[in-house]
Amino acid sequence: MSDAHVISALDAVLEVRGLSMDFGGLRALDQIDMHVGRGEIVALIGPNGAGKTTFFNCITGIYDPAGGDIYITSPGKKRERINGLKVNRVTARGLARTFQNIRIFPDMTVLENVMVGRHCRSRAGVIGAIFRDKLTRNEEQSIVDVSYAILEKIGLAGQVNLLAKNLPYGDQKRLEIARAMATDPFLLLLDEPAAGMNPQETKDLDELIVRIRREENISILLIEHDMKLVMSLSDRIIVLDYGKKIAAGTPSEIRKNQTVIKAYLGEDSNA
Repeated sequence: MSDAHVISALDAVLEVRGLSMDFGGLRALDQIDMHVGRGEIVALIGPNGAGKTTFFNCITGIYDPAGGDIYITSPGKKRERINGLKVNRVTARGLARTFQNIRIFPDMTVLENVMVGRHCRSRAGVIGAIFRDKLTRNEEQSIVDVSYAILEKIGLAGQVNLLAKNLPYGDQKRLEIARAMATDPFLLLLDEPAAGMNPQETKDLDELIVRIRREENISILLIEHDMKLVMSLSDRIIVLDYGKKIAAGTPSEIRKNQTVIKAYLGEDSNA
């Protein structure tokens, strides 16, 4: 299990109350309550179709939920309700995510991919881009420097000039995490980061996520099917089934929860 203590909702960076989402006549999320504490790693698990990615899409502005409230508390700022904000505004407020299916820019270099993420923190406008004044040039150099430093932390500094599509699969997943980190998030949402990875890549990912939390002071919410990784990483685990939250607790509590075992952990399939 990770080395941080479990943090109460009073110190939450993300708080969700009664979150619901409908698709036609189907209720994909039904009155979900949860929180992520500052410096905490929380895993969201459940069978395929349980509503996990829909939950992420509601949090990050891709979907506008049918009901409920989403609050964030970024460092040094007041609690804010973010329902209805567009994706770019959610990102600007400090939430960054990766996707189950890799969404890197394949024909851009590794460095350029991270720089794209960094640009959401740039201030130079159209005029600056046209006339390239000193402020704009300095900002562009800062974007390069910060992006390279992130790649050093992620372990991809040696591949900065390689086209992203030529990276091994595991490194492409790491690159997506690096690009998300370039937005300066206080909460990082990882959608199945270990999907498709071999055991060594998964072990390296485990170490990377723990290091990001420890060194960058970033809270992490992840969706993951690899139960070994989930049990190793998480401070708390939240379990969804058919759009409902059926359990929440520490890894040891979830491992012994009979409702969870019946709905998920006891299945022959690891889906």
